[in-house]
Amino acid sequence: MDIQVIEEKNNPNLNRREIVFKVIHDASTPSRKSVVERLAATLNSKSSLVFVDSLKTEFGKRETIGYAKIYETAERAKQVERVHIIERNTFTKPEAKPEAS
Repeated sequence: MDIQVIEEKNNPNLNRREIVFKVIHDASTPSRKSVVERLAATLNSKSSLVFVDSLKTEFGKRETIGYAKIYETAERAKQVERVHIIERNTFTKPEAKPEAS
């Protein structure tokens, strides 16, 4: 899997960088988790501050176009980012709640 940054924009109002990128993959479309980890490594950030908003793959192509946001702090990400995007980019499984008897 190879990631190429197509466009990078700094957004000082929201304390984040906005990235449009292309993922070139040999096998199936990579998981969101692997894309987040590779973006964090490529762009010198922590994976907990990277939020992949969208991944789009055209049928038959081995390329995926994506849009991600990299925040400066986790607190700012929680203030600004939509709840369902935070849930999609949280890769730890919540502990099962004990059943009420």
